[in-house]
Amino acid sequence: MGASADHPPPPDNQPAIFLSGTDFDLPPVLPVGLAKYQGFREMARGGAAVLRSAVDTLTGRTVAIKTLLPELRGNLQEQRRFLREARVTAQLQHPGVVPVYEIGRDEREGLYFAMKRISGENYFEALKRIARGDGQTAADFPVARRLDIVIDAAMALAYAHTRGVIHRDVKPENLWVGNFGEVVLLDWGAAKVWGQPDELLQRPSPADSLALEEESPPLQALTVAGQRPGTPLYMSPEQVAKNGAIDERTDIFSTGVVLYEMLTFREPFRGRVIAETFANIASLTPPPPSEVAPPALSPGTLPAELDATILRAIAKKPADRHPTMFALIAELRDAMERVRS
Repeated sequence: MGASADHPPPPDNQPAIFLSGTDFDLPPVLPVGLAKYQGFREMARGGAAVLRSAVDTLTGRTVAIKTLLPELRGNLQEQRRFLREARVTAQLQHPGVVPVYEIGRDEREGLYFAMKRISGENYFEALKRIARGDGQTAADFPVARRLDIVIDAAMALAYAHTRGVIHRDVKPENLWVGNFGEVVLLDWGAAKVWGQPDELLQRPSPADSLALEEESPPLQALTVAGQRPGTPLYMSPEQVAKNGAIDERTDIFSTGVVLYEMLTFREPFRGRVIAETFANIASLTPPPPSEVAPPALSPGTLPAELDATILRAIAKKPADRHPTMFALIAELRDAMERVRS
């Protein structure tokens, strides 16, 4: 059925809502588990799980369903980590966190959880297009809008911190910008929850041992499992040190790295290999963003207050950073008003 004035096309190929899909009888025997979902289509695949879209035949809505990869369905450690992500996400009831509709166990595919299917793209894709000279994307994402996106994500983090949850993997790829302006913080699989054992610190870590070798492969934006949960480019000094205390200031550091990158289109601590990146995180102080931001990509004079805020957020010692995410947000909002004016 084509679009019409009465039925405009839905965004991102989402099905439109019609009366025929809202008023029907339930089947005599209600399907359980994954049997009630139809039309599975793979959306993304990671090292441990796969994300697919599907239609819930009982509610009629399109959802996103996450399941473990077949070879990991019997792995108890991965099951615990998977359930932890599902439950943490489900309990963080905030506009900046994807709602979890259901957690279950299917006879054939094992553990799964169903979430809201969101449309849009991750923030990193927009930043890449701007860096490549896409004028339309640059117009859609001026500096003030880029700041606003990070502030929205920071609000979700501030809420999580009040619930005792540290995200630990804040990066542009995990900031989702929706088609209607909404900003959602994704992937709580590396989260630390106060008062609970940290399974991620107990997992074997071949990547971690390779990270300190000079012959390490070229640095990629990949998640290091094991003793350093998170992504190398955005990790805090205390994450790199392995024995540092992890609290909300860890997320403040990673948010500061995102802020630096969105203005300069370069990561402040990137090295040739992971080992060099970790060394930079531990000892390198990058120049203020305004000194390295390309004028064509970050037009206008960036306020000195914004430089100071970002450099404070990525300070080496947690005590030198903002004490809370709310404090960082307050400074960013002040800086954004100066950017707009």
